[in-house]
Amino acid sequence: MRWTRTLIATLRDDPQEAEIVSHKLMVRAGLIRRLAGGLYTFMPLGLRALQKVSQIVREEMDRAGAQEILMPALQPAELWERSGRLATMGPGMFRLKDRAERLMALGPTHEEVVTQLIAGEINSYRQLPCTVYQIQTKFRDEIRPRFGLMRAKEFIMKDAYSFDTSLEAADVSYQAMYEAYVRIFNRCGLSARPVEADTGDIGGKWSHEFMVLADSGEDGIVDCPACGYAANQERAERAVAALADAACPPVAEVATPNARTIDDLVAHFQCGAERFIKTLVYLVDGKPVAALVPGNRDLNEHKFKRLLNAKKVELADEATILKVTGAPVGFAGPVGLAIPVYADQSLKGASDRTTGANRADTHIVHVDLARDATVTAFEDLVIVGADDTCPHCGKVMQLKRGIEVGHVFKLGTKYTESFEAKYLSDKGQSELMVMGCYGIGVTRTLQAIIEQSHDADGIIWPVSVAPFTVSLLLLDPKDPAVSAVVDTLEKALQARGIDVFVDDREERPGVKFKDADLIGCPIRVVAGAKGLAKGGVEVKLRTSKAFDLVPVEDAVTAISKLVEDLTAALNR
Repeated sequence: MRWTRTLIATLRDDPQEAEIVSHKLMVRAGLIRRLAGGLYTFMPLGLRALQKVSQIVREEMDRAGAQEILMPALQPAELWERSGRLATMGPGMFRLKDRAERLMALGPTHEEVVTQLIAGEINSYRQLPCTVYQIQTKFRDEIRPRFGLMRAKEFIMKDAYSFDTSLEAADVSYQAMYEAYVRIFNRCGLSARPVEADTGDIGGKWSHEFMVLADSGEDGIVDCPACGYAANQERAERAVAALADAACPPVAEVATPNARTIDDLVAHFQCGAERFIKTLVYLVDGKPVAALVPGNRDLNEHKFKRLLNAKKVELADEATILKVTGAPVGFAGPVGLAIPVYADQSLKGASDRTTGANRADTHIVHVDLARDATVTAFEDLVIVGADDTCPHCGKVMQLKRGIEVGHVFKLGTKYTESFEAKYLSDKGQSELMVMGCYGIGVTRTLQAIIEQSHDADGIIWPVSVAPFTVSLLLLDPKDPAVSAVVDTLEKALQARGIDVFVDDREERPGVKFKDADLIGCPIRVVAGAKGLAKGGVEVKLRTSKAFDLVPVEDAVTAISKLVEDLTAALNR
């Protein structure tokens, strides 16, 4: 392909709307163009790279035994009502009505559609296991689209779904997809870390996210360097040492006018935040429930929701808090509460703590939870972070940032029960299929590659997903001899299956060098009159500053060897 025949325009300056380096580079290198917030057009170079990522995904899904299908993006809302997710997905789902006033949805995911499909296609254990997948556009009405393709309203995802006869068989399918994901990200040149994760609105009991470590990542990852335990902060656990607090005097009230926050209380009592107990009142499926956490910690709402097996968990409004506690916001405490109270496990045995008095402008001191309050259960409720203790080996953990590029779930029978997706067993009994689902953000993976692989000059593409493997710079387009060499090299490389992008513009060499680094093809070849006079063409890797002057007759062999080496490095 020739630059002069390609719709591509590079930019020297960062786009105003871009916040992270990968987004800036994708726009500057002419890979994407913004249509509106969260909506992007893929330009020729960007689409080529995206198609290469998709092909790797497709090859590994096929290798793992999955069958490719394509389901409608437009879905009847009654499918989502049947699973119960029409309400829980909330405003993140695009909803519309057809001309018959039938409520429809633009699919953010396809569990409902695929389960209904399989329920109608499979009726015997002899047809199982079955895994299907698609690579398709998804839609989510992000409240704040940002970071380019990382959080967009429209994106491309590979979603796969497995159906099995038992939990044990489903584990085999899950492992096959897990291993396929490892291969996919390795082939894409990504260092992706599998971590334990929350299942969210999709449901199920267990899941792993594949995270690309990056400072710009939106997800917190708790990592133990000693034993390898890693989990998303939504899921992460910690080890807690048993408390040995001494007995304390009876509770006593203290006037605390306008001291509503932990910072206010620290200033008032002149002690550390850990000496206070925060009492948070939530509405759990519409009913008030209290959660207690140390004053220096924050409640993990995902854990709280899982613990209570709730569909909806939200902070109670001021009127509910006043009704339940008898006090305005900021003065709630566990003593005397007549609603269920759950406390973080680190508070078991806690005494001589300070809490709200359930009266305005008042707190109580010398609180012993076992003596003075009724706690329904002590559970793991807080957000885990840096310096917490690993639940497996007891060592100190670290907090890192990550970009989620893939997610695998064990769903169990959540959807097959809703859609009566059953099979006839070898004993002639009707049984529910056991399900798993597996997603990869294809567009997000493309940008994550750039976020992880770039330098000050531009993108550094892995050879497997680069828009073109070779960037061939024609420095003297008006020189027939140089043009002839470029034509010969282009055709010879293409004959070996190596894709080549020829910069045949009438631009200064410096401009071409800058653009070649910005676009980031793995190998750069420079053909110019001066180089040919010295004995050949310049060949260099994008990752190297030095180049080799290679005779024209040896160039194709030398370039082919570099491609082989780069490819082999990804497949190790």
